[in-house]
Amino acid sequence: MTTSPTRLPKVRASELVGRGWLNTGGRDVALGDLRGKIVLLDFWTFCCINCLHVLDELRELEEQHRDVLVIIGVHSPKFVHEADPDALAAAVERYEVHHPVLDDPELVTWSAYTARAWPTLVVVDPEGYVVAQMAGEGHQSNVARLVADLVAEHEAKGTLHRGAGPYVPPEPTAGTLRFPAKAVALPDGTLLVADAGHHSLALLDADGETLLRRIGSGERGLVDGGPDAARFSEPNGLAVLPADVAEAAGYDVLVADTVNHALRGVRLADGHVTTVAGTGAQYLVGDPTVPSPLPGRPDLWRTDGAPRPGTDVPLSSPWDVTWSPQTGTALVAMAGDHQLWAFDPRTGAVEPVAGTMNEGLVDGDPREAWFAQTSGVALAPGGRVWLADSEVSALRWIDPGDAAAGAGPADAWAAATVGTAVGAGLFDFGHRDGAADQALLQHPLGVAVLPDGSVVVADTYNGAVRRWAPGADGGPGEVSTLATGLAEPSGIVVQAEGDGVTLVVVESAAHRLTRVALPATLAGEVLDSGAHRTQRPVTEIAPGELALEVVFTPAAGQKYDDRYGPSTLLKVSATPPELLLDGAGDDVPLTRTLRIDPSVAEGVLHVTARAASCDADPAIEFPACHLSSQDWGVPVRVVAGAPDALTLPLHG
Repeated sequence: MTTSPTRLPKVRASELVGRGWLNTGGRDVALGDLRGKIVLLDFWTFCCINCLHVLDELRELEEQHRDVLVIIGVHSPKFVHEADPDALAAAVERYEVHHPVLDDPELVTWSAYTARAWPTLVVVDPEGYVVAQMAGEGHQSNVARLVADLVAEHEAKGTLHRGAGPYVPPEPTAGTLRFPAKAVALPDGTLLVADAGHHSLALLDADGETLLRRIGSGERGLVDGGPDAARFSEPNGLAVLPADVAEAAGYDVLVADTVNHALRGVRLADGHVTTVAGTGAQYLVGDPTVPSPLPGRPDLWRTDGAPRPGTDVPLSSPWDVTWSPQTGTALVAMAGDHQLWAFDPRTGAVEPVAGTMNEGLVDGDPREAWFAQTSGVALAPGGRVWLADSEVSALRWIDPGDAAAGAGPADAWAAATVGTAVGAGLFDFGHRDGAADQALLQHPLGVAVLPDGSVVVADTYNGAVRRWAPGADGGPGEVSTLATGLAEPSGIVVQAEGDGVTLVVVESAAHRLTRVALPATLAGEVLDSGAHRTQRPVTEIAPGELALEVVFTPAAGQKYDDRYGPSTLLKVSATPPELLLDGAGDDVPLTRTLRIDPSVAEGVLHVTARAASCDADPAIEFPACHLSSQDWGVPVRVVAGAPDALTLPLHG
């Protein structure tokens, strides 16, 4: 017998209001048009890795129930660039969104449904009532169960209408490249491109245009084998291994196969592809069978004191990878869980080396550092690795320090430190040059190091290439703009010939590689196109005591799981920190009294909640367990007389 998930009180769904629609053949869609269908509203923004995870979670459900279920993507942008209708149209095509999308740049529908986090799912029944709302990812099984229950209920009532929905597929496009992501130069001068939109790798001649060979069938999937049989799913980062490492590993190029949550090895001689890390399933926070988020807990990912084989370890959206000779490992930007991992191609071991899985910008000890969807990595002379940390619009670095060999990849990074050259945090971005501690980027995805040690950034949502140059006497350095007018640059290859330097820029939304010749002085323009903050609706809160409550609803048929200790965790912090006079830190209960400083007019409350649940039936010998986790960044304004309580929903 299937138990229905906890339902919300019956509330009429609000109308869908926005600037326009995509994937409908030019028609507007009203809720009345969808009466008789189950409607799933997916509030997303295309910069958000968690939102992309949800798109993948919904694909199978969408295909299985297309005659009764209508998924509507409600695009509610975080960054200014995401509010551009052309950029949204490109993103819908890039991520193969096969349902209607409402363009909601002013967050009208977002506000009507009181969404507070990306992603948020809202389920509307065939009679037009909201029956469920859930934030975050990992709700695939719960949504599938709810849809099955609603089909049975409304078919019995006669209120379910089967048939085609409003989705109209767009016209397909053709070209050598389709949303290319990254590129690397091979020793023979050719260029290997992660052709994400074609789910393959493209080997181009030195001209960056002539296709010499394709590795991968072009169909989305996770299949090893020769170049015509192998399958990728939106591959991104590429790293060429040193010759001795490649010989030991049996392949030459390491690929971050993002949507497959895997690392793949490619042997250039014959194009053979092998999965070298990842299981093909996404690592979800709290899964007890996968790596601990902290290197200080090796017991959770090692057996007999040694790392597990990489192919036994689930990963989460690896986005880029680079070789670190100082540590003898490949450093992986694990965008899906806001961490950095290290992989040893010779042993196949993979382990986290930095990041707590909290999303934000915190430097220092890598075990305590916060990252935010790191999407680009590049090695500098001396061993430092530069990072394009996209969701905090930052240029950051990790220095391995005195690397030492040990039982696994994590040991080689044990002395590392993390720092930031450019970037202010999750909600501040823009296009501002000048002193690095005042400069602003907008969701950068790529980074590279120039021969003089300065760093170039693919400043993706500004459509620009920016340069950071170190300051004299350890100062913050200077930022300038080398090129503008690019269509979502996402990767950079540096080609130095004599005294000249040329950048090969992966211009993703233009489906091409573009060459940018740099002047001998490397001087760029100093521009200031303004600063921005995320335009999410601000929540007004009262000064003084504020009652924070995270309401957790376990998935259907599950209960709190406290067999191995407390089943919940609540973390609270603020930007600026002075906003909280009391209540910051970690504790078990999902309720807490905060004390808000009345002298701080506005800021952001950062709340992370986790709750473990397992099958409630005691007759089940091996109960299925799940850890629900959600991060909220709630912009707040302190106003006398405003509500003195803040409630956030967490669903299993």
